[in-house]
Amino acid sequence: MKKQEKFIKIFGLSVSKTLFDFLNNEVLPGTSISKKRFWSGFDKTVHELAPINKKLIQARHKMQRSIDNYHLSRKSQKFKKKDYKKFLKKIGYLKNSGPDFKILTKNIDREISNICGPQLVCPVSNARFLLNAANARWVSLYDSLYGSDIIPETRGALKGNTYNPIRGKEVILYSRNLLDKLVPLKNKKWKDLNEVPSIVNNQLQLELLNQNQFVGYSKEVNKISSLLFKNNNLHIDILFDYTGRKEVNNPEGNQDPLKIHDIFLESAITTICDHEDSVAAVDAEDKVLGYKNWLLLMKGKLKASFTKNGKKILRKLNKDRSYISTNGFKYILHGRSLLLNRNVGHLMTTPSILLKDGSECPEGILDAFVTSASCLHDFKKRANSRMKSIYIVKPKMHGPEECLFTDSIFKNVEKVLKLKNNQILCGIMDEERRTSVNLKECIRALKKRVFFINTGFLDRTGDEIHTSMELGPMILKKEMKTSKWIKAYENNNVDVGLSCGFSRKAQIGKGMWAMPDLLNDMMTQKISHPESGANCAWVPSPTAAAIHSLHYHQVDVFSKHNLIKKRKKAKLDDLLEIPINPPKNKWSKSQISNELKNNTQGILGYVVRWIDQSVGCSKVPDINGIGLMEDRATCRISSQHIANWLHHGVCSKKQVLEIMKKMAKVVDNQNLKDKSMKGQAPYQLMGANYYQSIAFKTACDLVFHGKSQPSGYTEPLLHFNRIMKKSI
Repeated sequence: MKKQEKFIKIFGLSVSKTLFDFLNNEVLPGTSISKKRFWSGFDKTVHELAPINKKLIQARHKMQRSIDNYHLSRKSQKFKKKDYKKFLKKIGYLKNSGPDFKILTKNIDREISNICGPQLVCPVSNARFLLNAANARWVSLYDSLYGSDIIPETRGALKGNTYNPIRGKEVILYSRNLLDKLVPLKNKKWKDLNEVPSIVNNQLQLELLNQNQFVGYSKEVNKISSLLFKNNNLHIDILFDYTGRKEVNNPEGNQDPLKIHDIFLESAITTICDHEDSVAAVDAEDKVLGYKNWLLLMKGKLKASFTKNGKKILRKLNKDRSYISTNGFKYILHGRSLLLNRNVGHLMTTPSILLKDGSECPEGILDAFVTSASCLHDFKKRANSRMKSIYIVKPKMHGPEECLFTDSIFKNVEKVLKLKNNQILCGIMDEERRTSVNLKECIRALKKRVFFINTGFLDRTGDEIHTSMELGPMILKKEMKTSKWIKAYENNNVDVGLSCGFSRKAQIGKGMWAMPDLLNDMMTQKISHPESGANCAWVPSPTAAAIHSLHYHQVDVFSKHNLIKKRKKAKLDDLLEIPINPPKNKWSKSQISNELKNNTQGILGYVVRWIDQSVGCSKVPDINGIGLMEDRATCRISSQHIANWLHHGVCSKKQVLEIMKKMAKVVDNQNLKDKSMKGQAPYQLMGANYYQSIAFKTACDLVFHGKSQPSGYTEPLLHFNRIMKKSI
């Protein structure tokens, strides 16, 4: 049985001693904020804003009931979109669009405003992953190619357990051809060069098609050790080796005649350190783990040690990179990704702090105070934000009223922490239906803070299903990506962002590549994101960041913006096209069964790790054995999809339960074979005793009680059951 948490009374608050000590002893020392100022300010803010937060959540419920009743009262009638839009306006769901405007955000770092590139998302609870993500600003192209499926394992080019010179040769050839595309020479090919180009008076003695691409170099022992180039604002660092030094992927020494030891690509320009969908944080212990990692990042002191191939390795944050410019001066480039922080949304409360009336503190308010206070340490060295800005990405906001509430939270934090007005900048995640249809007004509410908008297919689809639950059964999950509303949603996000002045000022983002092992497919498909006008898009790993960065070398996103501004804007009517399965389209028994297997397998694979292992994001094999990045968003869409089909009689509870039991055994077998789970707590089989497995019960609850969950979110059930699991 877990020890009961101790609480400290301060002002009108009861604060978990774990959290209280962390803030008093680790966060506040070294800042100009006294303990009394912080706690009195937090106490005043949370007691003032908690009732407003509660009313906003109640407004969501009220609107959902109205929408449910609207569809139920018209069950026998043909759906009329014109009448539906009038109804949505009447209940305040759909707002009138105000006059055009431009965002007024100031002090935005150039990683946000001027550089288009990949954006990593990383759980804040895992120090090693955070370090990998922060350091993924620069990633080895050679390592990325060697370890991925971009280089096929044919003609002897197998990865194997030791270095394969045949595969190494393919990596070198691929990289040379890539250089010919990204940094083309005037009358030669990179593969034809057989000696390192010389530098005279800081100028490269090699004719480039565009000589301005050469921006600097490095020297070691009076020899050129690297050449630095620039393309579409992204840097390419070509490293040379004269010593034949042995590396992980090249133990036989450098087999390259030009002595190119490696090519480092500027890759993850920004990284979201996530307190939300990719973590399992249910109490003070969990929250402090994430907060502490973020604090150490802001102090520049985060470290992690681990054992690899029998050797103990210490990982820490990279330093900035130094070169000699073409003018002969020092040329310094940031060694780390610009770190953003994703707080939680407005829904959940935390038992870490209790208010006067005994109720739990809204978790989003606590996140805003703690993550912002930690950033005060970065302001001394400006190792993260050179502009002394705090970047908070805010998820799951429903409409402009909730965006205004976020603004109120940030204003209070700024006052307590002695920050300037609008020093906390806000990213708006366009992942809820009420935000999508009112995106312009949501941005207006935060026009002095907004630095980022993006689309999130999974959460957005989950909300789409839940909002229109009563209208009818939804189409197959795989068909959602080609439906009319999705295209309108993706285009509308870019259209609105550009009309509000985001180009060369703020980020317009796109969603995650969810198959980290299939990077060759990513190379083919994910170029669609920069082509759509997105100046950042999510990736799951440093390797994926390096590969995705190549798309931004190929596509000048800012030029795309100029073209997109001229196209026809996405229509609200298309955005409101509800993806109901046409009555004429009848599914076969095998189609229904396969859809249920796919959904239940994903839910169970994710939930068992969340509940039993406290893992909030992991690579879960699907029914075909392909590893998919699963987080709460994927769980939301799958659970809502089954809940919708159950509600409309497409399947029965008995049928779903039988499939859940079968898939639980499949997931058990997959997890027992999963080497990545080593080091976690011993895996507990769901299939050994379904009714004693809290994880299996949770997965069933997410499906069978999915319709009654607020906005179809998974958090309430996951948190409740994880707390139950931790208490055993």
